[in-house]
Amino acid sequence: MSLGPRHSVRGSRATIVGAARSGMAAARLLNAYGSRVFVTESGRMSAEDENELRDLGVAYEFGGHTSTGLDADFLVTSPGVPPGASLLVQARENETPVYSEIEVASWFCTAPVIGITGSNGKTTTTSLTGHVLSQSGRKTWVAGNIGLPFAAIVDRVSAEDVVVLEVSSFQLEHTATFRPRISILLNITPDHLDRYGGSMSRYAAAKYRLCAYQGQGDTLIYNLDDPLLEDLAYRTPELDRLGISLEKTTAAGYVRDDTIHLCLDGKDEPLMETEQLALRGKHNLYNSLAAAVAARVMEVRSDVVRESLATFEGVPHRLEPVREVQGVRYINDSKATNVNAVWYALESMRDPVILLAGGRDKGNDYGPLRPLVSQKVKSLVCFGEAAGVIAEAVGDAAGRSLRARDLEEALELASAEAQSGDVVLLSPACASFDQFDNYEQRGNAFKRLVNNL
Repeated sequence: MSLGPRHSVRGSRATIVGAARSGMAAARLLNAYGSRVFVTESGRMSAEDENELRDLGVAYEFGGHTSTGLDADFLVTSPGVPPGASLLVQARENETPVYSEIEVASWFCTAPVIGITGSNGKTTTTSLTGHVLSQSGRKTWVAGNIGLPFAAIVDRVSAEDVVVLEVSSFQLEHTATFRPRISILLNITPDHLDRYGGSMSRYAAAKYRLCAYQGQGDTLIYNLDDPLLEDLAYRTPELDRLGISLEKTTAAGYVRDDTIHLCLDGKDEPLMETEQLALRGKHNLYNSLAAAVAARVMEVRSDVVRESLATFEGVPHRLEPVREVQGVRYINDSKATNVNAVWYALESMRDPVILLAGGRDKGNDYGPLRPLVSQKVKSLVCFGEAAGVIAEAVGDAAGRSLRARDLEEALELASAEAQSGDVVLLSPACASFDQFDNYEQRGNAFKRLVNNL
């Protein structure tokens, strides 16, 4: 059956694969619009979710996926379900469409969408873009991979609003019509390669899907300084392509002489000095440029953009100051789950660093961190499953290298190493799943431990 924004789902049979946040949101949405929904979860399901599904009259199973899930017109898969899961493989063999939750939610959205992806910076840029648009007076919804799922908010969104979505590569794998009014591709660096068979090209292809269904009248904002994004201009000739750069003054948003310039419609406009930005660090220049260009495309006045970029308060778990104890600053960068994010974190540090790195390895090459570790890191404390791999790759580049079983012991060692004027930085370069459910839980645990010092 043909499904999409102009087609009703009433009477369709939909199987939701995975009962996490996005799966439950998709189940509620499709059920509300008349689909016959079936939810299948490979693990356990909370009593709260079971009760809700029963109240909605939605059939479900947990503890494994059975063939019942294949009796559907389409499947909706959660980001955490690997593409090689047997149920998804069988569905594709049966030529049954498999969609992501953001794809399904987009069928019901009448407002313009700004979609944001990248290996690093997407949460900050999504929050920052939402802040700028909200300050302009427009009703703005920030959702997706940050906050609430798209499907959880879409039925409350009016055509006059704007939706700002953080979108991961996992969420983009199963799109078919998802068409943002503005797409922002920040960067592509090695991440999640365990999911993509070690292939950067497969990972990049998933990211490129953000703009795959855009067309005439849509805008692509992308990083001209990223070699993996340079050829997007040739892939998307029909789009309004706007580059951001710290090096090229031909970009729509660029930095020259410590001043942010915007150049849209052929008019070069000095916006503000970089020292006025609320967010510090080279990586945040890119994030601020992307948000500024997107806001101007949405016709937000320059004075509102300037004020918003100067007052933004940042996002949790991304270079988040926690506390200062006896002259030692503790910073939570738990969201730095890949090497490039740690590189940017270290690059922004001006004081000696005791770096806490570790967790579950994702097939990362930690070698590129060696120069910055040598320059900035006084002591390296490696913890978790990846401790040995990280220590072997960069341990000898640090002043000292220590090993810990888990995050709690790592913080104990770091606190013992730290002296007044130092920074204890949790910037793991790894996934959290060896000890925690997600990076938020890891970051909150770190903050709790620091506040108990």
